Amino acid sequence: MQSLKTANMVREILKEFPISQKVQQAFLSIDREIFTPNGFAYLAYSLDALPMGANQWISSPLTVAKMTEYLQYEGADNVLEIGCGSGYQAAILSCLIRRVFSIERIERLLNEARVRIKHCNLKNINTKLDDGQNGWSAYAPYDRILFSAATHEISPAIIHQLQEGGILVAPLQQGDKQIITRFCKHNGTLTNKEELEICSFVPILSGISN
Repeated sequence: MQSLKTANMVREILKEFPISQKVQQAFLSIDREIFTPNGFAYLAYSLDALPMGANQWISSPLTVAKMTEYLQYEGADNVLEIGCGSGYQAAILSCLIRRVFSIERIERLLNEARVRIKHCNLKNINTKLDDGQNGWSAYAPYDRILFSAATHEISPAIIHQLQEGGILVAPLQQGDKQIITRFCKHNGTLTNKEELEICSFVPILSGISN
């Protein structure tokens, strides 16, 4: 039944946004219901964002699909995600990129995500409790960096941890709008700025929380 529901979800995504066969297979490989907050299992396969406590949300499958495609994952060996949340985006990325590193600042959410990731037997996801704006220097540089929360700017620490020629995708806050924006790193700076679409993400916050 789960596989049928997941296949239907993928078909609904495809009606809204083109995704590659590899991304489709990634979605078919991960049971979204495992990552859905308690009480919302009946909405697990809808194209809706769902609340998961601590004023955070699990992004809609459509948003996860878009962010994954915008990341241009082909050829990437490792990826850093800022904002692990439920762990669902990291799980999808783990089907496409050999090593996934995901940071979460809210300890309770991270512990829940770790249980889900372990339940799915996803052994190539590494998680860390920290302020995401610090990045994760121990495993840098990263071929790809993905923000799963909106930010006003990309910190120098994050730029430094992106591989030369690497790609970074982030929802950038611009006035009263958020815009999914893609950059490449050349000569140590973010260039080739592409504004892809208006979006709605929770804001990135500083520090660590329980």
